[in-house]
Parts: sequence; structure tokens; C-alpha cells
Amino acid sequence: MKKAIYLFSDGELRRKDNTIYFENEKGRKYIPVENTDELYIFGEVDVNKRFLEFITQAKIIMHFFNYYGYYIGSYYPREHMNSGYMILRQAEHYLEYEKRIKIARQFVKGASQNMLQVIRYYKNRGKALVEVEDAIEQLAHSIDNYYTIEELMAIEGNIREYYYRAFDIILDDPDFVFEQRTKRPPKNYLNTLISFGNSMMYTAVLSEIYKTHLDPRIGYLHATNFRRYTLNLDVAELFKPIVVDRIIFTVVRKSMITKGDFGKSAQGILLTDKGRMVFIQQFEDKLKTTIKYKDLGRKVSYRRLVRLELYKLEKHLIGESEYKPYIASW
Repeated sequence: MKKAIYLFSDGELRRKDNTIYFENEKGRKYIPVENTDELYIFGEVDVNKRFLEFITQAKIIMHFFNYYGYYIGSYYPREHMNSGYMILRQAEHYLEYEKRIKIARQFVKGASQNMLQVIRYYKNRGKALVEVEDAIEQLAHSIDNYYTIEELMAIEGNIREYYYRAFDIILDDPDFVFEQRTKRPPKNYLNTLISFGNSMMYTAVLSEIYKTHLDPRIGYLHATNFRRYTLNLDVAELFKPIVVDRIIFTVVRKSMITKGDFGKSAQGILLTDKGRMVFIQQFEDKLKTTIKYKDLGRKVSYRRLVRLELYKLEKHLIGESEYKPYIASW
């Protein structure tokens, strides 16, 4: 199975014959191309054209993060599964408003149900979350009553606002309080973890889209505009609660990440390399975790689950079957 490689140090990435290596003052480390799917770049890393040509042939994606841990972009090799037919179907479902709103509504429904699943998981373990659950359920039942993207984004925002209120109850940690959602820059430790985790989820979905016939530039809930990619943002909404947020609760409640794993800068709060490494290890482990997938009658990993979600969307776009989002059932 291919894996992701994470680079936190500064250095150079180069090609040598039929492989690649990373080099800095500590030495040279070879990266097995045949086993590598993605490169996550957190340090200041130099590459050259020869290297980029080689990873394009090897179909390796590079994701770049800045000093603060914010995702800033990807090197997306030439699409190897290009389908003019699928791009036309994607565009048709975006341009015809009724078709677009139908897909967008499913993303909001799926996201809200997976948030509820997280709430119920902790409510069943003694957390006082009945009021949060009731508020989200009430809002979720109204999703079908909204007929514009703006309204759907608003209701999703309202649902998420109630959902985030549960974090303080679940964590019960004075060092990790929510207060309010802040992004660029995050204003506290918990918001920093949420932002970093969401970025990891966005890139993981983007990497899976590369292995399908879908074009990541055409999303439905998030507007297709001058941003490079939007479809990954749509699909990630389904998985952020059951992947990212569950990881956050684990690393905080088990003290795997503490306030000592953060630093302050003029741009706000940031995770240290050690904190990022701990989170990324949990993230990779989560994506490898297998769960029962009733549509197939067998277990699949969370990473495979993302790909299956994309396949369902493809089938919807070509009129083969109606798209229904994945909803966790653990």
C-alpha cells in the first residue's frame, strides 16, 4: 500500500535515476517512489524541473503548508484519469441550479448527521449534550426547506455553531476551550487544532479525487470560482466530524498534545513540529482504521471510504444512481 511522506525540515528534493531523495545538512534520505502516494511539505524545500517531471510520471502529489501550518496549495500532476464526459457532467450539474442544489443539500445533510453521530457518541458516555443534540436535530430537519446555496451555507453554519459548543463539554479542559471559531489566524489552542486537522482532511480528499475521473475544481456547496479546488471542500464536510474532530478529542483527552505543543507568533497560535507530528500520526492511523461498510458488506478503511464517496458522486453525475452521503453508524 502506498503512503504519504511528511517533510518538516528545510532542504532539497531531487531526482536520482529512478528514485528521489531529500537532502539537507543532516544528510540524504531516499524516498521509495513505488511506495509513495503524496508528499506533505512543511519545511522550506527546494525542487527543480527534473524532479517535478519525475514525480509527474510517478503520479505523486505534493501538498504545501506554510510556516504556520496553513495549507497553501498542491502540485497536482497532470490528471491521469481525465474524462471529458465526466467534466461535462460535473459542469452540467453545477450550471443547472436545481441539480447543483440537490447535491449541495446532500453534503449539508451528511455533515449534520455525522456531527450528530459524534454528539450522540459522547452523550452515551455521560456528557451533557442533550440540548446540543436537540438544537442540531431541529436545524437538520429543516434542510429540505432551503432552496439557495446561500441558505444552505447559512444553515450549515448554524448547525456547526451549536456543534462547536459541544467541544468544551466533551473536552472539559481549561487549556482547550472553544470560545468562538477563529481561523487565519486561530486565536487559541483548540481552534489551531481544528484548522490544522481540517487542512489535513482537505488534502486527503484532494488526493483521492486524483484517483477518480472527477475534476477537483468543480464543487457544489462551495462555489466554483477563482479558487483552485472546491470539490474536496464539499466532500471533506462529511468526514471532518468523524475523522478530524474525533482525533482532536483523543489527542487532548489523552494529553498526547498539550499547551506545550503550541507556539505564539504575530499571526496567532501555531502547532510546533512535535505537535504536528503527533496529530499527523493519529490522522494516518485513523485513515487506515477499518469499519463495516454496509453497502459492500465488508470492512473498508476511512481512506477507502472517501474514495467510495467519490465513486457514488460519479454515479450520480452520470445518472446511474442517486447520491446519498455516507453517515457514520458506530
